[in-house]
Amino acid sequence: MTDFRNDDLTFGIMGLGYVGLPLAVEVGGSGIKALGFDVNSEVVETVNRGESHIQDVPSSAVASLSAEGRLEATTDMDRLVECDVISICVPTPLSKTRDPDVSYILSAGRAVARTLRTGQLVVLESTTYPGTTREVLLPLFEAKDLEVGSDFFLCFSPERVDPGNAEWKTQNTPKVIGGVTEACLRAGVAAYGRFIDTMVPVSSPETAETVKILENTFRAVNIALVNETALIADRLGVDIWEVVDAAATKPFGFMKFTPGPGLGGHCIPVDPHYLSWKMRTLDYRTRFIELASEINAEMPHFVVGKVREALNAHRKSVNGSKVLVLGVAYKRDVDDVRESPALDIMTTLKREGADVVFHDPHVDEFIEGDRRWTGVELTDELVGSVDAVVIVTDHSAFDLEQIFERSRILIDSRHATSRILGKRSTGAWIVKSGEAAAPART
Repeated sequence: MTDFRNDDLTFGIMGLGYVGLPLAVEVGGSGIKALGFDVNSEVVETVNRGESHIQDVPSSAVASLSAEGRLEATTDMDRLVECDVISICVPTPLSKTRDPDVSYILSAGRAVARTLRTGQLVVLESTTYPGTTREVLLPLFEAKDLEVGSDFFLCFSPERVDPGNAEWKTQNTPKVIGGVTEACLRAGVAAYGRFIDTMVPVSSPETAETVKILENTFRAVNIALVNETALIADRLGVDIWEVVDAAATKPFGFMKFTPGPGLGGHCIPVDPHYLSWKMRTLDYRTRFIELASEINAEMPHFVVGKVREALNAHRKSVNGSKVLVLGVAYKRDVDDVRESPALDIMTTLKREGADVVFHDPHVDEFIEGDRRWTGVELTDELVGSVDAVVIVTDHSAFDLEQIFERSRILIDSRHATSRILGKRSTGAWIVKSGEAAAPART
C-alpha cells in the first residue's frame, strides 16, 4: 500500500487552469513529480514547452520544473493509472437556470474510474454542492469492486486560490480536507502535507464542501450589504466610502467591505448558488443567498445609470455617445474576465446605442456570448475624445491622475481616484462631469 507521507509519488492534476497549474507547480517544486491532465491540447503543449498560460504562475517556474522532469502535461487520460494521487481541479459553472453543472466533474470521475487501481488517492478540489464527493464520485469508483478506505482513498479539499494575491499562495494557505473514511482523511493529510504548510482536517467531505460554500457566501452577502448601503447613501447624498472608512475604525464587531460595480470571478458569484440549489432539493429556501445575488446583480445597471445621468447633465444621450471602459477583468491586476461586471456594463451600454470601447492592460480581447471584444490602446487623445470614461477595474497600471485630467466625464465605480486625487475626488460615483483638460474632439 502507498505510503503517502514518504514514498516517491506521482501526483496527477486534472485541469491545468487557475487552480490546477499553480497546484502542479507547487507539487513539482516540493520534489514530487506532477503530471498534469487537460483536454485542451494547446494548454498541454504550452506547459510542455515550459511556458505558463496563468498570470500568477511565472513561465520560469514551469520551464525549470519541466526541464528537471518534475512537471509534465498530457491529454492522455489513460496515464491516470501512473498516478498515486489524483487531484480533480475542473470547472464547475452554473447552467443558464443557475443550477450546478457538474458535467466536468462527471467526465473527470469517469476517466479516473476507468484506470482506478489499488492504492490510489483521489481528491476533488472543484467547488461544488455538499454531497458531490460521496453521491457523484464514490459510486463511480465503487463500481470497480474496490472498497473505499482500504483499496482506494477519496477526499474533498476545496481550492483556496486568490489570483493576484502576492502574500497567500498555494503553499502557505491553510488547506481544508475531509475524507470519506478516517483512512481516506489520513491519506489526504499525508499527501498534501508534503507541500502545504497547514492542513485543516474535518470530519467528512460534506463538511469540507460546505466550508468552501460558506467562505464565499459570507463574502457575497457582505458585499451585497455594502452595495445596498451604497444605493441608500446615493439617495441620501451621503459619501458611502467615507461611511465605510469611518465604520472600519471600530476595532471590534465590524469587517470592512467596499461597494463596487458588482461581483466577478468564478467563485463569489457562483458558489452560493450551489448551496441554494442543494437546499431547494431539501425544500428549503436560502433567502440570504437569493437576496444577495439579486442586489449584486443590480450593481452593473446602477453604474450604467450613473453614465446615463452624467451624459444627461450635458444634454447627451447614451445612444450615440462614445464610452471608454477601463478594466474588464473582475478584480485588480488579474487577467480573468469570468463573471466580470464589466461584461454586463458594456453589453447594456451597447444595447442602449453607445459606441463602447475598452482598455485593460491584462486583457487584450475576450468573447462574451456571440460577440468578440478587442481592446484599444489607451492614449491621452482617446481619453480626451470620448464622451465618458468608466473605471470598472482599478488596475495599478492605470495613471489615474492623467485619466482624471483628460476625461470629460469620469464615472469611478471603484473609488480608485480618491487614492490619487485626494480632495479633488468628490467621493461620489461620478467624480468628474465637465469638459476635459485635453483638446476638444476633432
